[in-house]
Amino acid sequence: MSDQAWTLVVLAAVVLAVVAGFALVLLVRLVRTRRLLRRAGVPVENTLAFWGALIYVISPVDLLPDPVYLDDIGVLLLGLRSLHAAAERSGLRKGGGTGLRKGTGTGLRKGTVARDG
Repeated sequence: MSDQAWTLVVLAAVVLAVVAGFALVLLVRLVRTRRLLRRAGVPVENTLAFWGALIYVISPVDLLPDPVYLDDIGVLLLGLRSLHAAAERSGLRKGGGTGLRKGTGTGLRKGTVARDG
């Protein structure tokens, strides 16, 4: 291979690594949000977006070919938005805050009661 071809291969690998890194970060945020919602007692039906996003990302069927992760990232973003909307409806997250009290580790605001489920 020529030097120019190797440069293109390395550049493509770097771009794919960056896109995969963004997808991984979004997946980690999605899992953390899901755990937070579970501890807050958000009903299971509100977490369907989480499971749908994971199944889509893992499945071999994509809207765009696999080297292009834009569809996967978009689905993960929609899953995160759906989970955050469920958090706001449950009272866990209000006004754009994180909903976490310092030092408690429970993810509940002062005066919020966790429901078992």
